[in-house]
Amino acid sequence: MDFASFLIQTLNSLQYGLLLFLVASGLTLVFGIMGIINLAHGSFYMIGAYLAFVLTSATGSLVLAVVLGIPLALAFGAFLEWALFSHLYKRDHLEQVLLTYGLILIFEQLRSLLVGDDVHGVAIPAFLDASIQLTEVMSYPVYRLAISAICIVLAVALYYLIQRTRLGMMIRAGNDDRGMVEALGININMIYRVVFALGVALAALAGMLAAPISSVFPNMGSHVLIISFVIVVIGGIGSVWGALVAALIVGFADTFGKVLVPELSGIVVYVVMAVVLLWRPEGILKKG
Repeated sequence: MDFASFLIQTLNSLQYGLLLFLVASGLTLVFGIMGIINLAHGSFYMIGAYLAFVLTSATGSLVLAVVLGIPLALAFGAFLEWALFSHLYKRDHLEQVLLTYGLILIFEQLRSLLVGDDVHGVAIPAFLDASIQLTEVMSYPVYRLAISAICIVLAVALYYLIQRTRLGMMIRAGNDDRGMVEALGININMIYRVVFALGVALAALAGMLAAPISSVFPNMGSHVLIISFVIVVIGGIGSVWGALVAALIVGFADTFGKVLVPELSGIVVYVVMAVVLLWRPEGILKKG
């Protein structure tokens, strides 16, 4: 592998890993703080991709579609938490799994009825539809670099939200000791609603950003859900920063695995997970 090819695969790994972080960060927050096993989280990624398709078709602009899609995703997440997930906090994990699996089926059927079962494409914004020339024959899309930049900005913003704001302090407190937070008079139900809505919005945003490069197709959230759970396990349940480290590890393992050992590419990520769990069963970073 020459240097240009190595650079391209490295950039692809970063872009893929950072995109996975958007999905997995919401999943690990919901899992770690609310104690909810949400099998429907991948569906939020799919919903975001279809939102990008529908809103871009209506407005002619992916940027405008994202601007409109984020508040819609936040509102949808808050509604789901209020209507369904708020009743699951003290329920058995099996009931959570059954409800969230049922949501997957509902979302897929609604998608089929409203949009159909065809594969759709989403146009890249004109100002990002270019490539940077690396060699005479190799170039790298500007849009992929833009995705990486957006994800980095969001990771920094998420760090600031959780570590430097009053809301973040309450989220961290709820992560460590829910009973104490309630005893202090903090509305833990509202904290849960905000966390869940944020998780849905992050997953939907990842789907919107990925739509132009991965297309929009039925059941596209299933693979992302599996990989996201792998990231949560590797990083440590409830740890956002563990999810970031794990997402980058998975991004590099998956991308370079497909290039270097294509015949084993389907298991590389799971081998990495097994090695990490043998080394640190609690994950790379502890909950927090």
